[in-house]
Amino acid sequence: MGHKKAAGCFTPRWYFNVSQRYHQVSFEGDHLFTQIISLVLDVIASLMAGACLVRLAMQWQRIPFNNPVGQFIFAVSDRWVLPLRRWVPAVGRLDTASLVSAWLIKLAQFMLLWLLGGGQGALLLVWLLSAIGLLQLAISCLTGVVLLFAVLSWVQPGSANLMFVDRLCQPWLAPIRRIVPSVGGLDLSSLVLLVLLQIAGMVVGTLQMGLMH
Repeated sequence: MGHKKAAGCFTPRWYFNVSQRYHQVSFEGDHLFTQIISLVLDVIASLMAGACLVRLAMQWQRIPFNNPVGQFIFAVSDRWVLPLRRWVPAVGRLDTASLVSAWLIKLAQFMLLWLLGGGQGALLLVWLLSAIGLLQLAISCLTGVVLLFAVLSWVQPGSANLMFVDRLCQPWLAPIRRIVPSVGGLDLSSLVLLVLLQIAGMVVGTLQMGLMH
């Protein structure tokens, strides 16, 4: 009886169960439909918000956008970032409009899930979960960029793609390189950063779990 009641309202546990288990096969029509909607929303929101985060990083690092990746980022994020710049000006090199756009996209995703759950439950949880979701997305994006950097450094050393990804990673790898020395000429900073990102992901996941109780 408790399970049926929880399924009708938006709670952290409800979202976690839906978003983390959408890949499991279900023969309950309503539950499967909810999982599909959650998956589609997550993919769309992650693509749009991720583009805003990459745009934020590229502008912080002064990386030119006159390349295929930059043009794709512009195409995806312009419609969200440019209107916000009228009210959210940049702070130094920090493109706050891109950051706010990414958060608003995640907020819209969680609001839709909240409405899908019947509009029940504390609305404050939607705001908290959207902030945590944005942090999780940032960790995932950085993890992907670091993995791409590690692969390109082996298969395409000196390539333009590697230089582009390297500039995205530099703010995170440089402090680690000052602490962790190379071993036999092998740069271990990428490995260390990946471990730190995994730990950060575990901490954020624990925080999310804490909201469930």
